[in-house]
Amino acid sequence: MSNGTGPATGRLEGRLAVITGASRGIGAAVARRFAAEGAQLVLIARTVGALEELDDAIRAEGGKQPVLVPHDLRDFDGLDRLGASLHERYGKLDILVGNAGILGPLTPVGHISPDIWQEVMDVNVTANFRLIRSLDPLLRLSDSGRAVFVTSGASSGLNAYWGPYAVSKAALEALVRTYAAEITKTKVKANLLSPGPIRTMMRAAAFPGEDPQSLRPPEAIADLFVALAEPACTKNGELVEAR
Repeated sequence: MSNGTGPATGRLEGRLAVITGASRGIGAAVARRFAAEGAQLVLIARTVGALEELDDAIRAEGGKQPVLVPHDLRDFDGLDRLGASLHERYGKLDILVGNAGILGPLTPVGHISPDIWQEVMDVNVTANFRLIRSLDPLLRLSDSGRAVFVTSGASSGLNAYWGPYAVSKAALEALVRTYAAEITKTKVKANLLSPGPIRTMMRAAAFPGEDPQSLRPPEAIADLFVALAEPACTKNGELVEAR
C-alpha cells in the first residue's frame, strides 16, 4: 500500500496521531499518507460528512479505522476533554498535526471587524495553544512525541490586505518556537511546515484567478509531514519549507 509521493514503508507503524482540519486538502492528504504508513489516526474537523468520506478512503486503502472527532476548534473546553479522553483510551500520544486554519478576509486592517479578527486568531493561534496545553502531557508519555504545525509564507507580513491571516501565522510560529525551546530536554520535538502554493480551497479563495492545475496537489507534500512525525526526526523548533 502506498500514498503520497513514495511507497509506504511502515514509518509510522504503531504511532497514534491527531490531525486537525483533517476532512479535506492538506489535512486529508496527510491523514491518508499517515494511515498508509501504519498510523492509528484521530481525525478532527467540523464537517461530519467529509470525515466519513475520508474514513471510507482510508479503510479502502488498507489503513486502520480512524477515530472521527467532529469538532469546532473554537470549542476550547472540548480540546481539554480530548486530552483526557486520549489519555484514558491510549495512555499517550505520538503525533500532533496542527493543520486547521482559516483565511479570514483579505481587506485593509482598518476595515476588519473585531469579531472576524478574533475568529481568525481563535482558529489559527489559540486553538493550537489549547491543543499544546491539552496534549503536551500525552506527547511526553510517548517514546518520541512529535508535533507539526502548518504555517505560511504570509507570516512575513509583507503582503497588503492579509492582516488577520499573516498576524495569526506569525503568532503561531512564535508559539511553536517557544514550545520547542521548552521541550529541548524531552523526547518531544515540535516544528513548523510551510507548504507553499498548494491546490486547496483556501488557495482558490485567496487567488481566484489562478489555475489550480498549475499547483501541486496536497499529496505532493504529505511525505514531508511523515518525515517530521516519525521517531527518526531530529529537528526541533525549525521551519521546513516545501520545495
